[in-house]
Amino acid sequence: MTVLLATVVGFLAGRLVWLLVRPVFSTAIFSRQNYRGRRIATGAGLVLGISALAVEAARVLLAAPTGGRGLDPARAGLVVLVVGLCLVGLVDDLAGDAEDRGFRGHLRALPEGRLTTGALKLFGGGAVAVLAVSLARPDEGFGFLLVDAALVALAANLGNLFDRAPGRTIKLSGLAFVVLVVATMADRRLAGAAVIVGAALALLLEDLHERVMLGDTGANLLGGALGLAVVATASPGARLAVLGVVAILNGVSEWVSFSRVIDAVAPLRALDRAGRRTT
Repeated sequence: MTVLLATVVGFLAGRLVWLLVRPVFSTAIFSRQNYRGRRIATGAGLVLGISALAVEAARVLLAAPTGGRGLDPARAGLVVLVVGLCLVGLVDDLAGDAEDRGFRGHLRALPEGRLTTGALKLFGGGAVAVLAVSLARPDEGFGFLLVDAALVALAANLGNLFDRAPGRTIKLSGLAFVVLVVATMADRRLAGAAVIVGAALALLLEDLHERVMLGDTGANLLGGALGLAVVATASPGARLAVLGVVAILNGVSEWVSFSRVIDAVAPLRALDRAGRRTT
């Protein structure tokens, strides 16, 4: 499946899944206040995970009559990532406490005998990243297993760090994916991530118009899927460079507000606010 076709398939799957599950997100359990105090549904990123699993299942079924071998390593790793990140993200969306924020907040709670949902996501997401990378890169040594797992886990967290305004994570993930497509000359191994990005684009208007929030469920998955796509397609040197960038951004976020930086830079501010409701 080509990258463009995979993106279109992901978009169509995302719209279909959203139409089917939309009544579920109207229930009280998903209702949360957004950054402007509006009560809207969170955890809508679950649509991305369901769409990705549905597309992968369809691909396996279609390939079976012709002797298809099922999931290749990159796709198997993506399936593990989808299930794991959606699970820990949804727990944080539905039961998370906003009192403990950032790495420092979650780690400070541990000596007090409290395992926050954020810490659960931190450690659980790390374990999911290790499993996903071990499947996507089965020939990898221990050193690069740790490097690539860190890249995926930090990319997932970075997706969540940008999810502070409607549509922001989807826009930035879409731009990052375009850069990745160009850099890899549309490597076919990007198809799995393309499905997830396409499904996210199917929710872009819902997100921009403040009818839903992706939540950690979707933001973590978008970031993690892009990180795993880098692991699957990039050279060791390029993966180390990307790890350095995402590690720096994660560290800087403990002291610097990305929202303030975006608002201070006119082109970024214009892109961030494009399509967003003003009232």
